[in-house]
Amino acid sequence: MSNKKAKLYKIDKDGFYTEAEKKSSAYQFVVGILVYALVLMITNALFKGIYVENFFYAIIAALILSFLNATVKPVLVFLAIPLTILTYGIAYPIVNVIILNLCDIIMGNAFSVTGFLSTFVIAIFISFLKIVLDRVITKKVGV
Repeated sequence: MSNKKAKLYKIDKDGFYTEAEKKSSAYQFVVGILVYALVLMITNALFKGIYVENFFYAIIAALILSFLNATVKPVLVFLAIPLTILTYGIAYPIVNVIILNLCDIIMGNAFSVTGFLSTFVIAIFISFLKIVLDRVITKKVGV
């Protein structure tokens, strides 16, 4: 017989997760935002086409980008499905370029991206680095 214990996930009477799971989710969110800000600062150091004033503004940009990714991006992805299919997925990063440009408009002088081609490459780099760091750092927080 195996000595492994099964994990039980409990939901309290209000339909929410238990306090420990709420804390874990909150920690993951905060760490995820900090990782996103770190990714933006690394990208700022490596590429000329993006400017982030400092780490504080990188955190603000990370919050805005997270909000835009949760609200606007699904609509843009849906609208871009035909183009994405026609280009075998190459057009998908254009959605990320649009999101970065929206963040640029919202943030003003503290965050900016310039040029389409450089923003396209930056969007791919940010996506790749965010995936890697999320797997290494963010997903380990709640475990």
